[in-house]
Amino acid sequence: MGGGGQLTEPGEPGSRRAGGVYTWEEVQSHSSRNDQWLVIDRKVYNVTKWAKRHPGGFRVINHYAGEDATEAFTAFHPDLKFVRKFLKPLLIGELAATEPSQDRNKNAAVIRDFHTLRVQAESDGLFRAQPLFFCLHLGHILLLEALAWLIIWLWGTSWTLTFLISIILATAQAQAGWLQHDFGHLSVFKKSSWNHILHKFVIGHLKGASANWWNHRHFQHHAKPNIFSKDPDVNMLHIFVLGDTQPVEYGIKKIKYLPYHHQHQYFLLVGPPLLIPVYFHIQIIRTMISRHDWVDLAWSMSYYLRYLCCYVPLYGLFGSVALISFVRFLESHWFVWVTQMNHLPMDIDHEKHHDWLTMQLQATCNIEKSIFNDWFSGHLNFQIEHHLFPTMPRHNYHLVAPLVHALCEKHGIPYQVKTMWQGIVDVIRSLKNSGDLWLDAYLHK
Repeated sequence: MGGGGQLTEPGEPGSRRAGGVYTWEEVQSHSSRNDQWLVIDRKVYNVTKWAKRHPGGFRVINHYAGEDATEAFTAFHPDLKFVRKFLKPLLIGELAATEPSQDRNKNAAVIRDFHTLRVQAESDGLFRAQPLFFCLHLGHILLLEALAWLIIWLWGTSWTLTFLISIILATAQAQAGWLQHDFGHLSVFKKSSWNHILHKFVIGHLKGASANWWNHRHFQHHAKPNIFSKDPDVNMLHIFVLGDTQPVEYGIKKIKYLPYHHQHQYFLLVGPPLLIPVYFHIQIIRTMISRHDWVDLAWSMSYYLRYLCCYVPLYGLFGSVALISFVRFLESHWFVWVTQMNHLPMDIDHEKHHDWLTMQLQATCNIEKSIFNDWFSGHLNFQIEHHLFPTMPRHNYHLVAPLVHALCEKHGIPYQVKTMWQGIVDVIRSLKNSGDLWLDAYLHK
């Protein structure tokens, strides 16, 4: 047992003075909601109270409680020197000299080689953004928004023109979604505060959503992708069962929500619109109010105020609501297909405590590079590289991809690249397979 377990400071439950020496067994015993330790670079920290103040949300901290969080810590924070200042008061000791640097099933050789790759990417300038790229991207979003309104203002609200501007507005919304994603990951500016301001503007004023809501949800997905109870993106039990494990578990329990053996057809017909309709935005607004997040609420309301001021004089209130609902319907298909083809057909299971590279590669795949695919998906066709380096500007993913591929080949880790069509087909095939597994377990186990 570690020798630092005898001195306790008031305030943090079970906290110890810096200087303690601990084993992995001790660290892993502090993984409950009210008692959380984690390890970064062999240093042991008590983050029990800090978790509630964590800018990325307390659940990300919860997911790494009792674990080595070094790779996740490095991946999420562009300015490690600045962030380490917040760690100093939380330090309670270090791992015993006899303990390995990695816990559980993490591969030391993979971790070492991936760290070397990251250092190389940093030295090659792949974490430096090109401001012109993001300025042009924002400009084409604003241009689409203005074009849609001008078309109706100049030529009227016929069905044909309404359908046309719906496509234009859906395109602007989808592209704004990719841009807010860039700012949310702190991948544009060196100063985090600038990223935060632009993130609130794009996701709030251009999309009507909440930056804090997105941060708290999306960082969980990155921290533990495709892991049940940790990745909110695979928490779809009210609609689908996913992967190979969950369908069998819920089939055996005789739990039946929907005709799961037809869930691939359900997804094709109405699934995506259920995920991001107007209802979804209402839930975001309710969350902001319940959390007293008045800044994000103001940004979000500015979007709806701007939209209503522009379109109510042309369509009336009912027509404007119908228009934005149809735009959301189109955008939801775009968003869901792009994001799910990278994850849904991959391994979806319970926590396995793998190293960062292995965990991300098991949960993600890429879609082939092309000018259209890059634009259409906001460069998230390079999902592998994005998950490995979430703070890297997206215009550099294709530069680091060959290095990642070579590293995966060296360690025998599958690196999947598909056509966009194959990615879409695999989503349907995956859902059908999960539904069949559920039906078999429900009927025969």
